[in-house]
Amino acid sequence: MEIMGRPIEILLVEDNPADVRLTMEILKETKVRNTLTVVGDGNEALDLLRRTGRYTHAVHPDLILLDLNLPKKDGKQVLAEIKADPVLRLIPVVILTSSKAEEDIVKSYSLYANCYVTKPVDLEQFVKVVKSIEDFWLTIVKLPQGKTS
Repeated sequence: MEIMGRPIEILLVEDNPADVRLTMEILKETKVRNTLTVVGDGNEALDLLRRTGRYTHAVHPDLILLDLNLPKKDGKQVLAEIKADPVLRLIPVVILTSSKAEEDIVKSYSLYANCYVTKPVDLEQFVKVVKSIEDFWLTIVKLPQGKTS
């Protein structure tokens, strides 16, 4: 899938280098053209989304993969700020985290997360999870076009 002739723009907000590498490898093999941008903390994610600081020319993502356990500003705070912003709120946010806590799940949905996915510890299962996100969000779902560019 492409949006108006361009690859799908994905923002991965993740501070674990191993999870970043693995996600990058999985998305490289996808049948869907995509561009993956990675940031390692909540403040950097919001700078990119708001096009401030060194991100003044950043392209808004079509999909955000957001970890909850982030340095500087946690994922729930980032999610709350995204969904409170009339320009950013249309971007689907997939919570991709190791937390299985019911309070994190409830809080994420109350902040309008589009879905909540728990990262498995097992490598093979992690690959399956990321591929299922890819299959659903990049192949099946119709994403808004030109909403924040």
